[in-house]
Amino acid sequence: MTDASGGFSSVTRVEAAQEQLFEITEPLTETERLSVSDADRRVLSAPVRSNRNVPAYRRVAMDGWAVRARDTFGANDRSPVTLRATETVGPNSVVPVDTGQKLPEGADAVVQVEKTERHDEEEEVEIFGAVAGGENVAPVGEDVETGQRLFDPGHQLRPSDLGLLKSTGVSEVSVYERPTVGVIPTGEELVQSTPEPGETIETNGQTVAQYVDRWGGTPIYRDIVVDEFEALRAAIERDLTADIVVTTGGTSVGERDLVPSVISERGTVIVHGVALSPGHPVALGVVDKTPVVMLPGYPVACIVTAVQFLRPLVKHVGHYPCEPHPTTEARLAQKIHSEPGVRTYARVTIERSGEQPIATTTYASGAGVLSSVAFTDGWVVVPESREGIPEDELVTVENWEAHR
Repeated sequence: MTDASGGFSSVTRVEAAQEQLFEITEPLTETERLSVSDADRRVLSAPVRSNRNVPAYRRVAMDGWAVRARDTFGANDRSPVTLRATETVGPNSVVPVDTGQKLPEGADAVVQVEKTERHDEEEEVEIFGAVAGGENVAPVGEDVETGQRLFDPGHQLRPSDLGLLKSTGVSEVSVYERPTVGVIPTGEELVQSTPEPGETIETNGQTVAQYVDRWGGTPIYRDIVVDEFEALRAAIERDLTADIVVTTGGTSVGERDLVPSVISERGTVIVHGVALSPGHPVALGVVDKTPVVMLPGYPVACIVTAVQFLRPLVKHVGHYPCEPHPTTEARLAQKIHSEPGVRTYARVTIERSGEQPIATTTYASGAGVLSSVAFTDGWVVVPESREGIPEDELVTVENWEAHR
C-alpha cells in the first residue's frame, strides 16, 4: 500500500482545507451598476422593486369576444344568448378581441371564441356559455404591482428574471463585481507553441482561466513563469491586486517545487498536502490578505483540485451560490480502487443504452492524462472511509463539467 501522505509530513482532509481557505477570505463588497441586458448570471447587491404594474391595463387573456358579463346570464349549449357584433361594448353587444390587447371600455369579461358562433350576415354572435365579471381578463398588476419587491441581494439573475425586470420598467441593477483571478502557470519546461523534446505545451493555466470565467470570475491569464524563486515571487506580487491568485505547477516536495516556499516567505501557507487523489500536492495560502491557491502541475490533478478549491472560492468571493453538481446514478462496470483515508475522484464514462446507465472507469490512475478528463462524463467520488467500490455497485457520478 502506498503512503497516503505522498511525501508530506502531514495531509489535511478536503473539508478541513476548504474551511481554512474560507476563514482567510471575505466576499467582495465592491459593486457596479449594469444594464439589465448585461446582467445575466450576476449577483444582486441591492433589492430590486418594480417600477410599474404588469399589466398596466386590463388585459384580454383569451381570444374571443369582450362583453358585459351580465348580458351572458343563462347562456348554455342548449339555450345560447344572441348579442350584436359592434365596434364598442354596450348593452347586448360584443367586440372581437385577441389575447394581450387592452379590454375595450364598457366590457368586464371575455367569452372564449370556442364558446361562440358568429353569423356574419346578421352581425350576430351566439354565446354558448355564461361568464362572470373579470373572467378571461387579467386585471391591472396581476403579474406584478408597482413597488413590489422582486429580488433580494444575493440573488443570481437568470434570463427569465431579466425579462421580468425589463417588463416592470427596471433598466439597471446593482450587482457585485466579478472577482478578479490572477492565473500564473509555472514551469521552465512549459511552452505555448510546438514543443521540443523535454518541453510541454502549457494547458493548465489556460484551462483554469477558462473555468474561472465559467465560474463567475474574471481571469487574468499570465505568461509562463520559470522555476526560479525571484521570478515566482515577482509574478505573485504583481497579481496581489487581484482578488485571488492561482498558480499551476511547482507544488510538490521536489527541488524545483518552489511555489509554497515563495508564499511562505512572502505570506502564510495554511495547507500543503490534502488527502485527495489525484491532487494531494495542492497548497493554499494567503499573502497580504489575498488568498493564493497553488494547484499541482499534473493536468488531471490540477483540474480536480481547481474544482474542489478554486471553484468554491470564486463563488464565495463573488457571492455566487455554490450549487452541487448535477449527478447521474449508474451501475459500476468494474471495481474502483482507492486508498483508505484518501478521497478519490475516479473518472468514468457513462453508457445509457439500457434501462440503467453503466459507469466505466478510465485511466483510474494517471494524473497527467488530460484526455482522461476530456473524454469522460464525470467522476465517482470515493469517500475517505472506503477502500474502493466493488463492481456492479450503484454509484453517483458527478457531472461536474455540466454545471457552471
